Amino acid sequence: MKNLIRHLWREWLRPFALVLVVIAPLKSAVVDWNWVPSGSMKPTILEGDLVAVNKLAYDLKIPFTTRRLSTWGAPARGDIVVFFSPEDGTRLVKRTVGLPGDTIELRNDVLFVNGSPERYAAQDARPFHREVFEDPAPVIAIEQLGSRSHYVMALPGRAALRTFGPRVVPAGEYFMMGDSRDNSRDSRYFGPVPRRLIVGRATAVLLSFDPRRHLLPRPARLFHSLELPSSQG
Repeated sequence: MKNLIRHLWREWLRPFALVLVVIAPLKSAVVDWNWVPSGSMKPTILEGDLVAVNKLAYDLKIPFTTRRLSTWGAPARGDIVVFFSPEDGTRLVKRTVGLPGDTIELRNDVLFVNGSPERYAAQDARPFHREVFEDPAPVIAIEQLGSRSHYVMALPGRAALRTFGPRVVPAGEYFMMGDSRDNSRDSRYFGPVPRRLIVGRATAVLLSFDPRRHLLPRPARLFHSLELPSSQG
């Protein structure tokens, strides 16, 4: 029995423990991933996407804690970030639309930042025809948020909070919204997100499995960037 235990420790348990000792702190403080279970970030992120999270984008934290050792940046307007909801602690993926001190307002799904409406360019929804949307006739546009462009989507057939604010974002907090504006529980409902609750910046789709098609893989989304190509901006 002792020989068996020693064999199991040497051949299986010790290598696994060593990997765990190395990987767990890296996952906690350097790089992570996040499964996306909902469509609140469509069409940028789909249900079943596994997104990479850069935990060093803004700071360095003590592994397994939210305590920062050093800070060298902050979320920029337009960043897609992973954070803990101030409402119930759930990890969420949303876009940063408001920085500390900004005044955020939504008028019939048009975003106003500091009193100025963001620019929009309507997009044909047909390139997204393979995706299943919550509304049979989604309205897709490219929103110019500061110097960056990204897709946004409206679902006219759904009851939604399309008008909000104006609200000033407090110091040290950030206003988050989903790209699918009519299908997202975000800062309109639970308020701005304190800086300490932000985990990191989402950068790309690592893997994707379609929950509506028995988790069939989506090969086209492998290592898919979350940034909109400049030619479309």
